[in-house]
Amino acid sequence: MPVRHATQTSESMELAVFLALSGGVMDAYSYSARGHVFANAQTGNMLLLGVGLSQGDLGGCLRYLLPVVSFALGIAAAHALKLRAPKRALHWRQIVLAYEMLLLVCVAALPESLNLLANSLTSLACGMQVQAFRKLHGHAFATTMCIGNLRSGTQALVSFLHARERRHLETGLLYYFVIACFVLGAVLGNHLVGPWGLQAILASPVLLAVAFFLMFRVR
Repeated sequence: MPVRHATQTSESMELAVFLALSGGVMDAYSYSARGHVFANAQTGNMLLLGVGLSQGDLGGCLRYLLPVVSFALGIAAAHALKLRAPKRALHWRQIVLAYEMLLLVCVAALPESLNLLANSLTSLACGMQVQAFRKLHGHAFATTMCIGNLRSGTQALVSFLHARERRHLETGLLYYFVIACFVLGAVLGNHLVGPWGLQAILASPVLLAVAFFLMFRVR
């Protein structure tokens, strides 16, 4: 598949929907099933890390510190894949998705006693995803967190009210739609924890698999 076609597909709305759904599932799963740790929202983990430090709970701090470090390592790994990606049938972003799916399948096999490792692997996958998929229709966006999308979407809507240019309205609605998909993914992830337990994370690799095959489509 030509690189330019894969790049165009990686910025498509269809792909963004499944990535955002997966991002919501991962965060809801890590919080609900793995000890109230965030897979994506590293600001929340850093806050809880700071609270733990202030209380002298050094052992408890580790459960928040390692996911933050893993998230950063995921960003580094995805960027390294991009820099070293050979010219082959698979785009480097598809390779990232394949690694993500493998990591999350491993997470599903880990018992509750290994929550620290499970959360670290989930955050590693999230970091890879946030680095690999950063644009939607040419606009910067994220599929694993909402604060940047909320800022950009609100800015676009205010710009529309000011200038009455349709492009600003469309951009704002795109951002809010991605946020809605993330929330829907969180609803799905939290709902699945009840009947599926620790295996609820398997919904995420299924969604990522759809995104993986979408990238074969020539636009």
